[in-house]
Amino acid sequence: MIRVLLADDHAIIRDGVKQILADTDDLVVAGEASNGAEALKLVAEQDWDLLVLDISMPGKNGLDLIKLVRHDKPRLPILIFSMHQEEQYALRALHAGASGYLTKESDGAVLIAAMRKVAAGGVHVSEKVAQLLARERMPKTDEQPHTLLSDREFQIFEKIVAGTRLTDIAAEFNLSIKTVSTHKSRILQKMHLANDTDLVRYAIARGLATMPE
Repeated sequence: MIRVLLADDHAIIRDGVKQILADTDDLVVAGEASNGAEALKLVAEQDWDLLVLDISMPGKNGLDLIKLVRHDKPRLPILIFSMHQEEQYALRALHAGASGYLTKESDGAVLIAAMRKVAAGGVHVSEKVAQLLARERMPKTDEQPHTLLSDREFQIFEKIVAGTRLTDIAAEFNLSIKTVSTHKSRILQKMHLANDTDLVRYAIARGLATMPE
């Protein structure tokens, strides 16, 4: 039996995954976490066969969680199950140490197959992510500016694009407002943009954000 630790801050998602796995005879959600701290505590306290992790978790971002789990339990397979499209976080998650990336738009059969594959030591990526990985290994002739951002800078970039105030970003990431402002300046500099409006336009044009309603 594959014992799964499911870390997602939405109870409806956790319930849905448990319902999907109820029809299998080799997968079971043996533990649940609704935030980063709970996930790390459970990882430290017990042995698991698979960690299914959301990228957007309260208290600590999923990319940071992957690195922390990798440090404490380097052999624990991690499958990211996220609302974010592959272009946003898949490569960063894989580079951080995840063994698979799946969006929440996927159907139950794909989720089950991905969980089995990753738990067995394999890697699960979609065709789109495979293309992104292949493109990443090609000569950097048309590198997009947002790919030059560090993980933290990209997280702050997404928050700014979503309209989050710098003070709220600072509180969420436990940073000073000065540090967040410094990150913002570096983001604008790296991306050769002038202001927040330019960031939003850039994100929408590349499918990293949607038009506000």
